[in-house]
Amino acid sequence: MSKPLTTARSAPRFSDLLHPCMAGLISVIVNYGGTFVLVLQAARLAGLSPELTASWVWSVSIGVGVTGLLLSWRYREPIITAWSTPAAAFLVVALGSVPYAQAVGAYMLCAAAFVLLGWSGWFDRLIRLVPAGVAAALLAGILLQFGIAAFGSLSLDPLLAALLVGAYVVLKRLIPRYAVVGILLLGLGFLLVQGRLDLSGVQLSLAAPVFTRPEFSLNAVLSLALPLFLITLTGQYMPGMLVLRNDGFKTSANPIVSVTGLGSLIMAPFGSHAFNIAAITAAICTGPEAHADPDKRWIAGLAAGVCYILVGIFGVTLAALFMALPASFVATLAGLALLGTIGSSLASAMARPESREAALITFLAASANIQLLGIGGAFWGLTIGLAASAVLNGRIPSLARLHQRLRPTQSLHTGEKP
Repeated sequence: MSKPLTTARSAPRFSDLLHPCMAGLISVIVNYGGTFVLVLQAARLAGLSPELTASWVWSVSIGVGVTGLLLSWRYREPIITAWSTPAAAFLVVALGSVPYAQAVGAYMLCAAAFVLLGWSGWFDRLIRLVPAGVAAALLAGILLQFGIAAFGSLSLDPLLAALLVGAYVVLKRLIPRYAVVGILLLGLGFLLVQGRLDLSGVQLSLAAPVFTRPEFSLNAVLSLALPLFLITLTGQYMPGMLVLRNDGFKTSANPIVSVTGLGSLIMAPFGSHAFNIAAITAAICTGPEAHADPDKRWIAGLAAGVCYILVGIFGVTLAALFMALPASFVATLAGLALLGTIGSSLASAMARPESREAALITFLAASANIQLLGIGGAFWGLTIGLAASAVLNGRIPSLARLHQRLRPTQSLHTGEKP
């Protein structure tokens, strides 16, 4: 059920704003610095003009910012939205074979399908069927690669990574609430001193949206719209909702799917491929690192929304600025910011001995990031985990219980088998 708004809720104090606002900013930095290159790569391979590319950046950034801000404000939960990363990876391969106007039509059909899915309420019922241990293990498995990458940066950029990791440990000991904020500022200062963050050539310029009249074809429906729907559903919406559930937030999936689907539908003619509830970057804002009080974490959703809108207004300029950050800095920052969520997810997954093995299977399957049939690792980790949970903890009788049921009963009077 969604949280009702009440007038009794007091406005947050300034001291409550710093941590969730920084969490929102970090999630935006990680998103642009880590995955937005896929959008630009897809645009380049599709032969889009600079104007159409800037319009794509504008539409997806503004759409993500507005929907995340509205949902977080309405439900007072950190509902972080983002563009569909697996869909962007798919478009790198698929967009070049479909005319751009037909691709826009496919975007609109995919978005309309999500609006209908949200209105139907089916997706919310599906989420409730996932056992808590499997959900927590899936999240831990998805995020594990980011934790590993944080320490893997010690091989690629040892001085920067060692500084961030060491500072994080010290700050966690001395001022734990400011640890992530501290390493963000320290890392940016270190990059400036080293001359690895050159801002001299950055010039802010407003983005201009370009409207493309959509066209519809059966080829675009089958080769773009349908794969986009399935990839975004399994690779983004499913783990994204499980992130919210794992951190104790109960907003129904129905309005989230409907609002993001409607936003995608409106922004599609301007180039936006799909946006949805975030998963990995959302975990930065939904966990205790954003704020010790869960009721204050929704502010991170507002901060992230405002940041996305600002990036959208200035188009590819700020997006390029985020992407100019060294990959080792983004990877280390993301991994350290997610340590608390990884730890709490593992603890929740392994808490109940009777479901521990199914959770462990889910965790390992999700960590393996299996890629089959063009579908990402989150889907396969969840599928394998649910299957293991059904066999190990479901209502399927074990062989011992089955043998007990089939064994002939003894006579109550003589003790002999009839």
